[in-house]
Amino acid sequence: MLEQTGSVGALYAKHQSALLKYARGLVSDRSQAEDIVQEAWLRFGRIVADVSPSDPLRYLYSIVRNLAIDYRRQKIRENGLLDPGALETVAEHATDGEAPPDQIMRDRNAVDAVRAVMTAMPEQMRVAFEMHRFDGYKLREIAEHLRISVSMAHVLVSEAVDRCRQHVEWP
Repeated sequence: MLEQTGSVGALYAKHQSALLKYARGLVSDRSQAEDIVQEAWLRFGRIVADVSPSDPLRYLYSIVRNLAIDYRRQKIRENGLLDPGALETVAEHATDGEAPPDQIMRDRNAVDAVRAVMTAMPEQMRVAFEMHRFDGYKLREIAEHLRISVSMAHVLVSEAVDRCRQHVEWP
């Protein structure tokens, strides 16, 4: 049992370098790997206070893996949003704070298309999509709210995004 703080600390001390190596292999960034392992350790500590996992080391590795996946997804989103080419295009078209009329029309059409797609979605999918994309909730929070698994929350959000992509040209 890992109820004693000493045995939990010993587990971490014994496997810290292996966890760092594992995390670094997943994210290819030493600094981020250290942050991931630290966050995993904090989460593991909170969980162990309530529940004693049957295989604590395996559970700790799972936390590291999940955090690394979240980090990589976040980087992909950030890279898509912070595309330098997109910033140049915006700068070229900027006129007294107003977008060109053709851009305004495209944006309105895109918003209308997304609204139509969202209206046609099953309620649970629409709620998951809104929570994730518009309100910034994490999949775990969506799963808790909808009383579904995190995997199912991911499926709902992914499917909603795919449906929107079929009707709208995303930047």
